[in-house]
Amino acid sequence: MTSRPTDVVVVGAGIIGCAVACELARRGASVQLVDERQAGMGATQASAGMLAPYKEASAGSPLLDFAVRSLDLFDDFVTRASSDSGVAVPYRRTGTIDVALQEGAMGKLRATAALLASRGVAAEIVDGHTARGEEPHLTADVIGGLLIPAHGFVAAGDLTRALATSARRHGTQVIEGGRVVRIAPAGGDMLVATERGTLTGNAVVLAAGSWSGQIDIAGLVARVPVRPVRGQLLRLGWNGAALRRVTWSDRCYLVPWDDGTLLVGATAEDAGFDERATAAGVRDLLEAACDVVPHAWAAGFLGARVGLRPATPDDLPIIGASHVLPNLFYATGHYRSGILLAPLTAQLVADAMLDGRIDPALAALRPQRFGDV
Repeated sequence: MTSRPTDVVVVGAGIIGCAVACELARRGASVQLVDERQAGMGATQASAGMLAPYKEASAGSPLLDFAVRSLDLFDDFVTRASSDSGVAVPYRRTGTIDVALQEGAMGKLRATAALLASRGVAAEIVDGHTARGEEPHLTADVIGGLLIPAHGFVAAGDLTRALATSARRHGTQVIEGGRVVRIAPAGGDMLVATERGTLTGNAVVLAAGSWSGQIDIAGLVARVPVRPVRGQLLRLGWNGAALRRVTWSDRCYLVPWDDGTLLVGATAEDAGFDERATAAGVRDLLEAACDVVPHAWAAGFLGARVGLRPATPDDLPIIGASHVLPNLFYATGHYRSGILLAPLTAQLVADAMLDGRIDPALAALRPQRFGDV
């Protein structure tokens, strides 16, 4: 950033935008948070809220260390958001079990377990009998699984509402129903043109998720390569004893809530900006869920939610200042990890913008890897 901004316009009120706005305002910045929709009603509302950085651990991935750091912040992050806002945020750290129905899948779980062991992470490979003892609803076809106690889940919608409310209480002006059409520098400030008028700030944080590359930005020829990936999520009404923890197979995941709701997700479809739930998506998720937990056939169908998750070509977020417009800061492209990465993203964005401290972890996530954006 060219100087310490005092007025910041945050574009996008999903989990990332709300977390960033809240952190900036909490540290004393004057913040305007703008979105076409209500806070959390984009991709966030179709998130199951899983906190599972080790699920897809791969050696050498910069995202793994980033995600683990963010998970370590979650206890304080949820407590502060709930306390500041007065909004109760359901949050569980009951672990996950990833199960295999075939030997090929079991081999992948063993590889993940070996990687986690090398990092000193508690994880346990179990056989099919033990897996069913840990999770009695599992099909008899399960041959084994991987237990990771550190994992958990959070109510994504409640957390986002808590962050938005907390941001308001720290002075943030939240502007809903304002679709952003253009961002432009003007005399040392930044102008954000919406369909309802123009906002002015010293700096802009672009956290518009899948729409981040659709906004016209004066002075930029290239745009960040963020594309929408449709994710469909089912809500089932469970009956009887609940699942004990988040349960994964190679085709779906299941997240149990205390109120009897079971979330089943999620598809990954290149469908452009089409936000419809489809018969095919619902069928595939139901079949995948029932293959691993047959009792799901007896559940009630409560509905489907759809979100467009912001993906990048290298599957890493884009976090950092624009090379062309230093007062434009990107915080986008979090794909399936927006909820998990929100605490650390907000912290590092505020560090960079308000204190000039650039965390070394941002080197791999900087916008310049995609050119002059």
